[in-house]
Amino acid sequence: MPHALGSSLNALVGGLFLLTSFAMVATRQVRGCLRMFIYQSILLASSAFIIGVHPVYWHLIAVGMINLLTKPILIPWILRRAMPGRIFTRREVSLTINATTSLLIALGLTVLSYFIARPLLVTAHTNFATVNLPIGIAGLLLGGYTLAVRREAVPQLLALLTMENSAFYAGIAIAPNLPIISELAVAFDALVLAFVVGLLTKLIHERTGHTEVARLTDLKEEAKQ
Repeated sequence: MPHALGSSLNALVGGLFLLTSFAMVATRQVRGCLRMFIYQSILLASSAFIIGVHPVYWHLIAVGMINLLTKPILIPWILRRAMPGRIFTRREVSLTINATTSLLIALGLTVLSYFIARPLLVTAHTNFATVNLPIGIAGLLLGGYTLAVRREAVPQLLALLTMENSAFYAGIAIAPNLPIISELAVAFDALVLAFVVGLLTKLIHERTGHTEVARLTDLKEEAKQ
């Protein structure tokens, strides 16, 4: 693949990656959050493949394949198996801040990320970093914001996984020779996290009938008979 074509494709993937982060901030459906996470994970793997082709980084290509298997496929499967179907079919979830204000804040965080990335680009060894690094930092900030304003357990988990996606999206451009064992460890941790949170959410839903984290402070221990 010619370098110019690869850079153009990577820029397109980066724009779509950032768009999924904005969609995670704005959507009010659990199913929509999960769908955006799947799309984002596929875009992350696509960027890894593009960067790993020219010049060839076999570690990065293998990491992209691992990411493509675990995040868009295994994690959604684990969540759907561990949680009741009603969690994903419910129409809306609660937001601490309305969608319009959240999008304006997200825009401000994105602009901030480009100022944060500017001094870091001096030490970058690849041209792909000019796209991946600021977008990765923006994804981290948007994921952290989403984690803070969501009230539901599942969107909070997906926001946390989005932050991991964003950190990896920036890392593949800065360190394309990243050892594959590191991504295996991260992928395993993400699977375990999804499984544990899925089980806890299922138990909370069975116990209380909802999964709103903010309302868990109202839970009290039952008096012993």
